[in-house]
Order: sequence, then structure tokens, then C-alpha cells
Amino acid sequence: MRKYETIFILQPDLSEDEIKTVTAKAQDVISSYKGECFRMDDWGVRKLAYPIRKCARGRYYYLRFDGNRELIAELERRLRLDEKVLRYQSVNITDEPEKVAPEKKAPVADAEPAEEAAASSETAE
Repeated sequence: MRKYETIFILQPDLSEDEIKTVTAKAQDVISSYKGECFRMDDWGVRKLAYPIRKCARGRYYYLRFDGNRELIAELERRLRLDEKVLRYQSVNITDEPEKVAPEKKAPVADAEPAEEAAASSETAE
């Protein structure tokens, strides 16, 4: 399982019950996809860098958990559909880097005709 952080911003004028509903939904998604929630912090109401949906402030929440790609996809889908959530971002913080397939280099032969065409256009001028 990979380690993730998600920060989401809620509307600043929500009641405590509405905030608990949103945070409970996030924790339910994590538990239903066999993830493990380690930390849920309320960072409080802060001024936003720019207004989002006519809100100049937002209530920030930090969520730290372990899970897989399906969990992230579902969590972000639910946050996107909830109108109380202004923004969210999930980041993979796993220590070991992802295994990426090596890139294939373009054949050198393809580059030569382009150089010849450039040289011939310079001589024509």
C-alpha cells in the first residue's frame, strides 16, 4: 500500500454537523477500500490566495492515510461531487519511487534528414 496525503478546503461558514458529515464520508471511503487512516487534522479557517466560488476564506483539513489507486480515485470523486468542498489535492508520499518504464529514444536516422533540410534551406536564401 502507498502512503498518501490529501488536503481539502471546505466552505468557511459550515456548521459542525456539516463538517463532521464531510470528514466522516472521507474516512468511510478509506475504510471501505481497506485503507488505513492515520491522521485527520483541522487546520482551521484561513484566507485563500484567491476567491473560490465567492469565498475569500476556507476551512482546511489534512488527511494522512495508506491506500491504493482505487481508493484515491473514489475519494477524489466524492470530494469533487460534494458542493461543500472548494478544493482538494492528493499527493503520494511513499518513500520508494514509482517504477517507470524506460523511455525509448527516437532513432538517430530520423534526425539526419531534418538537419539536411535545414542546411538546404539556408543555402537557398
